[in-house]
Amino acid sequence: MSFLYAPEALNRIAREILEATGVPSEPAAAVASGLLQADLYGHRTHGLQLLGDYVEAIEEGSMTRDGAPEVVSSHGAVETWDARRLPGVWTTGLAIDRATVIADQFGLGAVALRRSHHIACLAAFLEEPARAGTFILVFTSDPSARMVAPHGGITPVTTPNPIAAGIPAEPDPILIDVSMSITTGGMTALRKSEGRTMPGHWLLTPEGAVSDDPGVLGAGGALLPIGGLDHGHKGYVLGLLVECLTQGLSGYGRADEPAEWGASVLVLALKPSGFAGTQAFRRQVQWLIGACRDARPRDPATPVRLPGEAALARARQARQEGVPLSPAIAATMRTLAERYGVEAGELGSR
Repeated sequence: MSFLYAPEALNRIAREILEATGVPSEPAAAVASGLLQADLYGHRTHGLQLLGDYVEAIEEGSMTRDGAPEVVSSHGAVETWDARRLPGVWTTGLAIDRATVIADQFGLGAVALRRSHHIACLAAFLEEPARAGTFILVFTSDPSARMVAPHGGITPVTTPNPIAAGIPAEPDPILIDVSMSITTGGMTALRKSEGRTMPGHWLLTPEGAVSDDPGVLGAGGALLPIGGLDHGHKGYVLGLLVECLTQGLSGYGRADEPAEWGASVLVLALKPSGFAGTQAFRRQVQWLIGACRDARPRDPATPVRLPGEAALARARQARQEGVPLSPAIAATMRTLAERYGVEAGELGSR
């Protein structure tokens, strides 16, 4: 069961909790907004549910409070940053802003981040720049964790390694945020906490048998890549691609044996005006949108929709009616607010 809460109140409470832990106002605002945006889209495993984990990381010192990312190298359209374990939602947003500035000059801008803290919901970074006409790609992996088995193997090696893209389009951008594994660690943990099995046999036991038990992941088992046992080579190779784009290009990854929860990230910003032109880009994209919408559906009651369409609709509804949060997430926010002296009276259900 979920209750509805005013988005403005959730944003304020999350921001003030982070500020009370010693996080400066700019990154605190960015993290609060990013987590809330995930819940607006309906991606609850990567939204305000993470606030408690972030506060714990700040308290124990594994998330850095102060300072800014360090530019490790800069070569025209390409930069590499050391994110210094700062709040990952903030540093990734800064990287997107910087990549966009570079793309204004060169048509394409790329920023790789090493030693980032967790960056939450990738889709939350996409809508604003895509509406402004910038094609954004975000890739991320966590070199400290091993959850996904390579195709044909049992031992977990990689993480779900999502690929995200915000594609300028009308009337709304296309928003893509998809992991290279069948499901995510967050969703598996949520199902386990709720005492529910997975919707399918998406995991491998330590012995190599397929399973729908989410508890397998924390007991030596692994997630299957996209495609499962049948076509898992597809998810496997895409997962490897993300690892090389993020850890390889940033120069920090599994070879360094990191122990801290976090991310290696690659951000790409592309300006259609720097390629064949904005009008040419728009013409091709809008044709594809029309063709997909006009495709005859298997079920007339559920016509073909575009990636991100449902998330944007949920966000519009949540802004009007309230953001659905589980009692557990609301309780965690109240507990954190009380601990840090933040007024949480607005955290009342609508």
